[in-house]
Amino acid sequence: MLNEADFFWKNWRLGTELQIAGTFLYNGLYAFDQMESFYHEAEVFEFLYNISVGLERLAKITVILLEHDIQTDQEDFEKKLITHDHFNLLNRIKAHKEITMGKSSTKFLQVIKDFYHSSRYNRYNKKSVYAENHEAKFRRFLEEELDIKVKVEMIETTPNDQRIKNFIGKIISKITLQLYEIIRNECRRMNIYTYEVNYESKAFKIFIRKEFSFKDEHYLKKEILIHLLRKRKKGDGFQDFVKTIKPLPFETYNTNYYVQYLMNFHKHPIVLDELRSIAEDKPLKKERLEKVSLLGEDVEFDKFNDSFFDDFL
Repeated sequence: MLNEADFFWKNWRLGTELQIAGTFLYNGLYAFDQMESFYHEAEVFEFLYNISVGLERLAKITVILLEHDIQTDQEDFEKKLITHDHFNLLNRIKAHKEITMGKSSTKFLQVIKDFYHSSRYNRYNKKSVYAENHEAKFRRFLEEELDIKVKVEMIETTPNDQRIKNFIGKIISKITLQLYEIIRNECRRMNIYTYEVNYESKAFKIFIRKEFSFKDEHYLKKEILIHLLRKRKKGDGFQDFVKTIKPLPFETYNTNYYVQYLMNFHKHPIVLDELRSIAEDKPLKKERLEKVSLLGEDVEFDKFNDSFFDDFL
């Protein structure tokens, strides 16, 4: 039976931490999904940083639920939690529960442990110019595990293809889902609800849907785009409303390039430059800005006629 403070800590505070851990994991996986190659070290860093933090926080939640009880020396326990050593945390968990770690998962965990423990601030030190950066160590890990050559020369780069993305997603899921299952079982034992995750959160995709790639989301975007472009329905309020807005002259690039921008906007900032150029030549009127701002908002266009929008604006 938990006392009041322990209940609040483990049920609510750690519940928030679970959401945070899932968010870091989601962000890391999404950063990896958006990488076209391994040429840009900053992109690899973003992936490694988010995954390192996400797994560390998830492991610490697991350790608390497994080790802490009413007899625990709180100060000593919390001091021992101050660590960035993923293997230290994992070994503490293994002392209570079985965790299966394959060769690839163990090597990956070593990569992120070394990165977070000793390499994430290396570039602030002058001596880093003589050392191999950790992004190169990650590339070597991929080469060894997938039997490929990861090229990062300006004239030739290895694409971050679906095979590589699937491999990384599988490794992270293997570690993550085992820890989450332990958390869920311990919560049920203690009759607390730390394991519950907000349906609309990033963490929900990770822990509940158990999805570690973004293939479905990318496909869905394209299906929705086709639906919106091809849909022809009499009395469709959305289409009727869009027809009242004159399209801007986006003509610099081919149509599919603009679709690429919708799929991955931060990779194609030049399209935003085109919009700004159009607006400089002919400033966008307030009425247009207000109308366009309604698209994607919580407005049911089918319920209203044109006069509604005139009144609304």
